[in-house]
Amino acid sequence: MFGKHLKIVEQIAIVFIFAVVVPMTISGFIINNINQQSMRYQLRESAVLIANMVSDEIDFFNKTVTSNLEQAVFSLQYFPTRKLKNSYLDSIAKTLPDCEDLELADEKQLARIDKQNTLNKKATFSLKIADNQYIVATYKLDAVKDELFRSLADEKRQIYVLTKDGYLIAEHNYTEDAYKKTISLLPEKLKKDKPVIFGDVKNQPLVYVSKVDPEITIIVNTTEKVTKKAITNNSLKIILSFLFATFTIIFVVGLYTYYLYINIRQLFKGIIAISKGNYERQIRLLTTAFTPHEIIFLAFEFNRMATEIHKSYIQLKKNNIELKQLNEFRSNLIDTVSHELRTPLTSIQGYTTRLMRQDIKIDEETKQKSLRIIKEQSERLKRLIEDLLTIPDIEGMRLRTKTEQVWIPEILEESRVLIKNKDNKEIIFNIGEDFPLIEADKDRLLQVFVNLLENAVKYASEDSKIIVDTAVLDDTVKIFVKNDCEVIPPKKLKKLFEKFMRLDDNTTRTTRGTGLGLFIVKGLVEAMNGEIILHSDENCGFCVELTFKLAKISENV
Repeated sequence: MFGKHLKIVEQIAIVFIFAVVVPMTISGFIINNINQQSMRYQLRESAVLIANMVSDEIDFFNKTVTSNLEQAVFSLQYFPTRKLKNSYLDSIAKTLPDCEDLELADEKQLARIDKQNTLNKKATFSLKIADNQYIVATYKLDAVKDELFRSLADEKRQIYVLTKDGYLIAEHNYTEDAYKKTISLLPEKLKKDKPVIFGDVKNQPLVYVSKVDPEITIIVNTTEKVTKKAITNNSLKIILSFLFATFTIIFVVGLYTYYLYINIRQLFKGIIAISKGNYERQIRLLTTAFTPHEIIFLAFEFNRMATEIHKSYIQLKKNNIELKQLNEFRSNLIDTVSHELRTPLTSIQGYTTRLMRQDIKIDEETKQKSLRIIKEQSERLKRLIEDLLTIPDIEGMRLRTKTEQVWIPEILEESRVLIKNKDNKEIIFNIGEDFPLIEADKDRLLQVFVNLLENAVKYASEDSKIIVDTAVLDDTVKIFVKNDCEVIPPKKLKKLFEKFMRLDDNTTRTTRGTGLGLFIVKGLVEAMNGEIILHSDENCGFCVELTFKLAKISENV
């Protein structure tokens, strides 16, 4: 299913090709074509303009020479002899710029002078004076060329000026091959006195102007170099501009796509991590100017969602642990209650039934023993019920205590009386009568020491002593309840404060108990703002360290 869909990078590439590359390529082709058409038109128009400029220059030069000749003709009428006229023309020729000779001639002489000047690459200008008489001026072609092409010195086109017989009398940027090729393309019949475009190469227009007066032909040749500069170079610039623009867009789009793809992959990884149960995974974006606001917002919301899920998951795990503990508590409670309640109830029921029998006679000693056992088992049930009722208050931190001044020696002696010491183990209190008062709840403190001393008697080794030591510090007192036993490992020692926790050894297997004693003791001590710590080593066996605050007004008893 997912294999049929394109990746975002592939989609962006396809969109980029059809939305950018293809339109820019078509636009570049159209613009380049329009540019070629425009430049081709400009080349034609400029070629025509150059032909007209040369034609105008020839007309201007021709009119200047003709005007000079007309002035000379006007002055000749004042010279009676031909000799004087020739002498006058020689003096006038010296004053005219670039004029080599000025003379009178008939038609035959004019033809001879014109032919000779053509062979010598000189220009011939004539003006008719009378029948079969002309005034003829001979000019240097270099001078004519300078006059014609003075304004076109920087022009790269080739320009040719031909006589009516096809002789080349002036040229600009002349090359033999180009000249021959241009002449070969010139039409046989020429239109007069207007620019005409000819040739078979559209990007290299050729223009001629065939004049009637004087009878010459002007040809303008647009060379390949001019075309390359005008069309090819511009086309190349347009293509390079489009390529540069395209590569710039590709770079920007590629950079944007790169950052976008990296950040989207981060989103994918975050989603996959969440789907696999890794609720701690946070999305870390590569934030730049190319990172969209929507991606940043989505990542922020995703991280917030993942955080909330992680919190809910932790809470759920905590609830599961609590439920598991509650289930274990329920099972342990049922086991404890069923075991600890059944034994005393059986004893009470058995001895009560025995005392109520009428068919036998019970002596006084047996009766007192039975009543004593019933009383002991009743007290045992009472303590068990009190312990069970204390658990919810300890766990819910609702245990109420009253602060009063308590004298520890009195509490210890009273607890010695209340505990069961079947083996008559020796209990030693290392405490003086001047021991200071402490702040505690007397009834709760008595419950604490009854539990501790009863546990010490119950789990102490045979023929060992139970020792209670005390110490007074600056504003606190410490009480140590010690009994001799095997060393308890640190891991098991930490678990002794848990509910229904008993050590799995030979002693606990043969000794009855609920496993609630130390749990209740810890809850009572902390409720009285005290502190309890357990120790176990080779020197003391098992030791319970209690810490209480001194009373504000301490009196020795």
